[in-house]
Amino acid sequence: MGVTLAQLTASATDLGLLYLRIGASLVVMIIHGLPKLRHFTSEAAAIEDPFHLGKTLTICFAIFAEVVCPLFVIAGLLTRFAALPLMVLTAIALVRVHPEWTPQQAQFAWMLLVLFGTIAIAGPGRYTLFALVGG
Repeated sequence: MGVTLAQLTASATDLGLLYLRIGASLVVMIIHGLPKLRHFTSEAAAIEDPFHLGKTLTICFAIFAEVVCPLFVIAGLLTRFAALPLMVLTAIALVRVHPEWTPQQAQFAWMLLVLFGTIAIAGPGRYTLFALVGG
């Protein structure tokens, strides 16, 4: 029996979602999350605190959104929920922290909203850690 067009399309979609999850998550972790984790003290001192919750709580939320959540997204575990803190953090950066940004200055943030919004809408696809271990 041959492979149908529907099967090929579904497989390509799932592979595309895997690529999107891994690529977007690694970009956020490498550019934003891991530097905050590695240089916690200096990053905590420098971070904006737009809701006056305290710099420690703010940096911890940022690290959660930019390190922990991307690991869940990569693994395909609670993917839709894990994409939400990334979207919230990015929206806060656009609206509260950097409202003066021009569209050109904000393009990376808008791209993150598009990428993780797509992940939140589409979900993880078939290629997840659960699928790998038979869950």
